[in-house]
Parts: sequence; structure tokens; C-alpha cells
Amino acid sequence: MIGKLTRRPLREVWKDEAKDFTPWLVDNLDVLNEVLDLNLASAEREQTAGDFSVDLVAEDDAGNVVVIENQLNKSDHDHLGKLITYLTAVDAKTAIWIVADPRPEHVRAITWLNESASAAFFLLKVEAVSIEGSPAAPLLTLIVGPSAETREAGETKKELAERYDIRERFWTSLLEIARNKTKLHANISPCPSGWVGAGAGKGGLAFNYSVRQHDMQVELYIARGTDAQLENKAIFDQLLGDKDEIEKVFGDRLEWQKLEGRLACRIRKVIDIGGYRDEAKWPEIHETATNAMVRLEKAFTPYIAKLKV
Repeated sequence: MIGKLTRRPLREVWKDEAKDFTPWLVDNLDVLNEVLDLNLASAEREQTAGDFSVDLVAEDDAGNVVVIENQLNKSDHDHLGKLITYLTAVDAKTAIWIVADPRPEHVRAITWLNESASAAFFLLKVEAVSIEGSPAAPLLTLIVGPSAETREAGETKKELAERYDIRERFWTSLLEIARNKTKLHANISPCPSGWVGAGAGKGGLAFNYSVRQHDMQVELYIARGTDAQLENKAIFDQLLGDKDEIEKVFGDRLEWQKLEGRLACRIRKVIDIGGYRDEAKWPEIHETATNAMVRLEKAFTPYIAKLKV
């Protein structure tokens, strides 16, 4: 025979959060430990944290401080703010928030904290249940907690943020130098992406700078619309017919990449003396790249103007 599980109103089991639920949790930390796979001990109630009092302060196996905030109703911003305040006030390594009804925005907030902070955050849902009229029993469910995946996601976000910041500074410096040599990119603003570009005088053609970690390139990029693959290849072939003359004006050989099977084509020159991760070399990289762009523009402009498109 299988009994029926019935959920009971929390206030029927613990009438008062501070006077009933928190003392019960002090005496039953094993219930929390089972859900979180922790080994918390030495729980103490109402510990002072500045002008506030933490519901519970415990210790983990390593003796690190753990703060526990209880809320027998729907999660709210006030308790989330208190949890973070308590964490920093007592120099805790772990924060546990037990609520009756976790709001989606607070689930996302705890996930973000686990990705971004050095501490571990747990959000649990508490319910009271009984089976066929049995005494009420607690049911704790982990909603979100720290994991290797969240830490990895957090590190990836930090790395991306750092990369975006570096690239924006890279373009800021390069464009300042470029404006003194050509008007081509004079109205282009620095951005965090891996490339910046300006129109080449015909629709779908652009003179681009593109940078990677340890090299960069200047290029003529040919990409007209999502249905223009044949047209892009035809433009490339027209320019390819003047390859020798174009490279003579440019003063060096270029890579002519038709990129078969792909929408776009490009003609480029790689600057292999460094990229955005080689900040000590930026002055040399920027000088070399902007000079190459001036030559690229000069070499291609007459032939772009003659395109039959």
C-alpha cells in the first residue's frame, strides 16, 4: 500500500519563523546536511552582524563560517540583501537561504552570485508534508547551488569581459592613429568586438581591421546579403582578374580567399607581429596595420569603382 503525500501549511507547523523554525533547524542540521551534502555544525542563533542579526551561523568541516537566512514566505529583495550583508559582515564562505516560495528572479540572482562571487550560495525551498495523517515532516529541496559548471561559466564571463575591455582599448588606440592617415575609418567608434570596418564604396564591400590574440589583418570583405553568394563570388572574380596590378600598388602579396561554400569572400593581409594580447607591441602593430590599410584602400579603390555590379 502506498500512502498519499499531503502538503501542510508552513505556519501550521512552525507558527513563528524566529521562535519556531530557526530553533528547529538548530536541532536538526542533519536534515539540511543531507540535502546539501555538507557537514555543518555548531549552529548558533541570532548572531550580530553590524546593526543586524543573522538567523543562524554555523561552521563547515574546515571551520569556515556559514550564514543561514530563513524566510517562511515568498523570497524577497530584502532578505537577499540581508544574506549578502551577513556574508560579508562575518566573513563567511557559504550562504544558505531557505524560503517557502523562491521567486524566479531570485533563483537567477543566486545563480549569478555563484558564477561571480568567491563564496558559495545555496537557495532551498522548505515545505511541510505528511502521509495519511502522519505528523508533519520537513521537505527541503535544493533549488540552486554552486557547481563546477557555474564556476566555469563565471570564469568564462570574466574572461570575456576582460577580452572586450582589452579589444575596445586596442581599437581606440588604432583608430586614433588611423584618423591621421586616412578618412576611411574616421567616423568609426571603438567597440569590444574582434573587428571594425568601413564601407568600400560599393554595397556589401568593406575595408575591415580584424584582430585576434596574437595577430591581426586588414582586408577587403565582400558580403552582399544572405542570398548573394553567387554575386559575391562574381565580384571576387572580377577583382582577381586585376590581381597583379592590385598587389603591385599594395606593395606586397595578398591572400585571395574565395571561401568556397560560404557566403562571403575576402582579400587580406595578415599582420603577424602581434594581437590584442600583446599590449607592449601595440604601437608597432597599430602603425603597421594602419599603413597596410592605407595601401589596401589605394590599391583596390580604382578597381572597386569599375566593378560591373
